[in-house]
Amino acid sequence: MRRRTAAVSFLLAAATLAPAAAPAVAAAPADGGSGAAARGADRGELQRALDAVVAQGVPGVVAEVRDGRGVWRGGSGVADLADGRKARPGDRFRAGSVTKSFVATVVLQLVAEGRVGLDDPVGRHLPGLVPDKDGVPVTVRQLLNHTSGLPNYTDTFQEEGAAYIRTVQHSDYTPRGLVEEALKRKRTDKPGDKWAYSNTNYVVLGMLIEKATGRTLAQEIDRRIVRPLHLTGTSVPSTAHLPGPHLNGYERLPGESTTTDFTDFSPTAFWGPGNLVSTTADLNRFFRALSGGELLPRHLWREMNTLHATDRGPERMYGLGLESNSGFCPGEKPVWGHTGSVPGYNTFSFTTADGKRQITLALGMNLFKSKEADVATVKVLSTALCAAHGK
Repeated sequence: MRRRTAAVSFLLAAATLAPAAAPAVAAAPADGGSGAAARGADRGELQRALDAVVAQGVPGVVAEVRDGRGVWRGGSGVADLADGRKARPGDRFRAGSVTKSFVATVVLQLVAEGRVGLDDPVGRHLPGLVPDKDGVPVTVRQLLNHTSGLPNYTDTFQEEGAAYIRTVQHSDYTPRGLVEEALKRKRTDKPGDKWAYSNTNYVVLGMLIEKATGRTLAQEIDRRIVRPLHLTGTSVPSTAHLPGPHLNGYERLPGESTTTDFTDFSPTAFWGPGNLVSTTADLNRFFRALSGGELLPRHLWREMNTLHATDRGPERMYGLGLESNSGFCPGEKPVWGHTGSVPGYNTFSFTTADGKRQITLALGMNLFKSKEADVATVKVLSTALCAAHGK
């Protein structure tokens, strides 16, 4: 999900608690120790960058980095403020909108199988769900790349103020109900006219997957992606509980002096656009498989990775369930992947254009962390991804 713009004025100062870092785990160099391919971030610098995020009030953070030096996994802070358990690189977390890349991949697999066309009107598969706008129908491609003009249903949640998080945490929704909520809002743009991020698009795509396959979204992600890639920490949960060893997700809401645990959260609130649970290793594995041709034919990977301008600034572009960012490493080619943002969790999973550097980073705080924590987070990403580091 996207962070609310209005939340910026409520960002809190860094918390005083800064737990000790969890030890990092480093794999052998990719070149077998010869040093010939040892190009990548200094591991000590990576750990210090993680520690700096925790020092700015984020309770816990975990990461996996892959580059010419090999694989580095690190954590800092605590996974659970109640028992002081340290954050570990293998901890599960809510991946937020990184889910969109999984959903888009399943849709494109259906395109490859001839069950769905990229330029099919949505009404061909889900009659009556999404009315035409001024006679123009919404297409599958427009849902994938956020040019559908459909209002964003989560804007309704956010208009209620910070307290909406508590309400949504324990509420139960249906996919159709989320779409209907979105359509109560005014549709200002015809399909195809402009780019505007809308979580509603991926609710509809989830419904499309279920209609085309006769199976649930969770089943399709599991059988098409999770099991073939052996993603042992990835699931689409059916309950509010986050399974297995995990990083807890916290927020300190405006006007409140204590930190609230939002780890357990309604599995229906972000169904389709943001309900995946995963690990740093699994997300890195997924994106390598995606670009490596293990999940899609090459022509559909090119469709997915054809990026267009957005309203998020010139440094951020969007394809079909993928985004790119040139802001992490100025002067270098943009990195690609996806971000994730749900209450309690902020996720970044990015790969350099040449595929030689990769990071997945997950924070156990999101919407109301400080500006200083945001700056420290970008430092982790630039340390891992930019050629200027560790040449």
